[in-house]
Amino acid sequence: MGVDTSGRGVIRRAVAGQRRDVVVGSLLGAAHQTGEALVPVLIGLIVDRAVVRPDGGALALWLVVLAVVYAMLSYGFRFGARAGERAAEQAAHRLRLDVVRRVLAPHGGAEAGRPPGALVNVATEDARRVGALDMALTLGIAAVVGVVAGAVLLLRASVPLGLLVLVGAPVLMALGHYLARPLEHRSEAEQERAAHASGVAADLVAGVRVLKGLRAERAAVARYRATSQASREANVRAARAAALQTGLMLTLTGAFIALVALVGGRLVLSGSIGLGALVSAVGLALFLPGPIAVLAWVGAELAKARASAARIADVLAAPGETTGGTVEPDAVPGAAARTASGTDTPASAATGPDAPTTAATPTPGELRLHRLGHGGLDGIDLTVRAGEHLGIVVTDTADAATLLRCLARRCDPDRGRIELDGTPFTELAPAALRSTLLVAEHDAQLFDGTLLDNVTAAAPAGADPHPAMDAAAVDEVAATLPGGTAGRIGERGSSLSGGQRQRVALARALAADRSVLVVHDPTTAVDAATEARIATGIRRARTARTTVLVTSSPALLAATDRVVLIDGGTVAAEAPHEDLVRDHPVYRSAVLT
Repeated sequence: MGVDTSGRGVIRRAVAGQRRDVVVGSLLGAAHQTGEALVPVLIGLIVDRAVVRPDGGALALWLVVLAVVYAMLSYGFRFGARAGERAAEQAAHRLRLDVVRRVLAPHGGAEAGRPPGALVNVATEDARRVGALDMALTLGIAAVVGVVAGAVLLLRASVPLGLLVLVGAPVLMALGHYLARPLEHRSEAEQERAAHASGVAADLVAGVRVLKGLRAERAAVARYRATSQASREANVRAARAAALQTGLMLTLTGAFIALVALVGGRLVLSGSIGLGALVSAVGLALFLPGPIAVLAWVGAELAKARASAARIADVLAAPGETTGGTVEPDAVPGAAARTASGTDTPASAATGPDAPTTAATPTPGELRLHRLGHGGLDGIDLTVRAGEHLGIVVTDTADAATLLRCLARRCDPDRGRIELDGTPFTELAPAALRSTLLVAEHDAQLFDGTLLDNVTAAAPAGADPHPAMDAAAVDEVAATLPGGTAGRIGERGSSLSGGQRQRVALARALAADRSVLVVHDPTTAVDAATEARIATGIRRARTARTTVLVTSSPALLAATDRVVLIDGGTVAAEAPHEDLVRDHPVYRSAVLT
């Protein structure tokens, strides 16, 4: 049976996963509430047995009993609240892990239609609200015990008063649940608006340099101001709903307690209860608003948790962009040969009319596209031989993005298939595929940390990163940083220029040392001299490794074995770079203009 990813399932797992702390917190909280209810009863007994009829010994005895009850309720609250808070924090932490795990899942899909800021809001604020339900539950159970204990003690003092409380408390709880419904809907809208505002803010911060370059600061500020105001209005509406719910519950609770006091006063005047019972009844009447108010608060917290749980459930249940796949790359035909030899044989060294053929087993590291159709791509037939350095020029940037998505298996093609060493992508385990094939996209992000940390983020343990850094000309970047490779580059590489960030991202891709590497426009912000050095460096660093360069850079294309031109969604030509420049006008226009 699969995991329940509905809103109720999220709440159920948040509570069940912390049931030990919830039970312990509830029991200790119940002890606290019972002690609170006993205090006015004990005071009434002291009045009857040691004050009305003065008795020093009885007074001392009952004061000791009262001190013990105070100690019990004090420690019960202290350790019960600790257990409840621990349950809330651990439940929120596990929900955050679930959301992050789903966002990072190899089959993707969770980020579709959701900006990064919205996902951050789900993983933080929504997870906190659902986790807080564990604390609310422990306090709510304790409050129920407190109301029951108060009612039982009132029954002992007076049956009419006890029955009044037993009937009135459930009615108040039902009213609290009913009044919390508008709050649930407005809380969900509030969180949606807050997530949208967070997403817009994240987008603006990420593109602040571009905005300044376009002198679009006013438009950006106006956009964020409108989004922020919408979020504020939703927050105000939710706060009004919460205030209305709380105010109505306090009014109803006050009226209920006043009714209890009125009935108790009439019983005293009629002589049905004595002075000590009157003191106890008045004390219990003053005690009861506390647990009843807690129950009203629990209703509000439940409404918020249900709204947040629904948002978390939407992320967890988001359909994946890809499905299936269980075969490991080492089980792919030809991969065993690569593992046994410890190296790949360059296809360029084994091509031509006299080259030996291996019809029985596909060449290790070979990438094939069979009549690939997706988006603007239509019937792409392409074979990238193992160890080959292939350039791909795509005249339509949308088609290039679609091709990269298919190669990274962030989506499965509508038609045709892609194979790695003869095995379709759809049969390969996504995580294992990514350990063999890496698609380094043009807008790859850097992380806050040192230059070396960024380069080695995906590198095999113990691997030497310096060849990759040299190939990507990152040594020049290190020379500009205080501390060299140990220098910090800031969040998203904020202390680097655009070209420097591209070089660090390329070095990271090269240091990963995947069998198949696909790189998209890695040098668009790099000067010509550095670009020529990088073209040579990639060729050197990727010797005997399958490498695909999706780019229109003449320097990079000149260093490849051959180039494939995709125009109008189909393969229009393939030949060495020099031949295409000479013979194909569309290629010449795409590369040289």
